[in-house]
Amino acid sequence: MDSLVIIIKLQKIIQNNLQRIGESMISGGVDNYEKYQYMLGQARSYQYVLQEISNLLNNKEQKDEQGNIINIDRNPKA
Repeated sequence: MDSLVIIIKLQKIIQNNLQRIGESMISGGVDNYEKYQYMLGQARSYQYVLQEISNLLNNKEQKDEQGNIINIDRNPKA
């Protein structure tokens, strides 16, 4: 299996877990402050991991040698 496919599947799993935590917090699934703090920590961790995966994938795309990345500078320096 291609490593990119594995990464995309992992992203989906993490996003689903993050969504589940958010829904549980919104729907009143938190009955005490400690549980709230725990779930908030989980959500932040999932967001951090998703951001790091995204950063790694963006670096890979920018280093693509096929020339598919086009940089459009809206404010060119004169």
